[in-house]
Amino acid sequence: MAIMSQIRIKDAAVYLGVSDDTVRRWIDNGLLDAGQDDSGRTVLDGLALAHLARKNAVLPVDPSEIGRSARNRFVGLVTEITMDKVMAQVELQCGPHRVVSLMSSEAVRELGLELGSVAIAVVKATTVIVETPGRS
Repeated sequence: MAIMSQIRIKDAAVYLGVSDDTVRRWIDNGLLDAGQDDSGRTVLDGLALAHLARKNAVLPVDPSEIGRSARNRFVGLVTEITMDKVMAQVELQCGPHRVVSLMSSEAVRELGLELGSVAIAVVKATTVIVETPGRS
């Protein structure tokens, strides 16, 4: 029998990008079921939390209206451009995620990228590394 992951309220709040009080309100309103761990702390079922995270995810609309096979698109704002004659590093803030792209300086100019402009980071990778927190 698999043991379900148990997540404390403060950690759940961080993962969902809300306050501890919001998570407690969701518990009080029956949106989330809570239990107790062996130490008597309030915990949430990880799977139920994952379902809520997916249900409540707010994804910005991709303004490009271009169809593509890559499913990982991050719409955000350009926050930094470091450029020399040949190459550029472009940073985007896409919600809570910072996405960094290396591209040619020519591409930056052709795309009209500038600080504060809207851009879409499209990630198509054959390798995605997944890590888990250390277990004690």
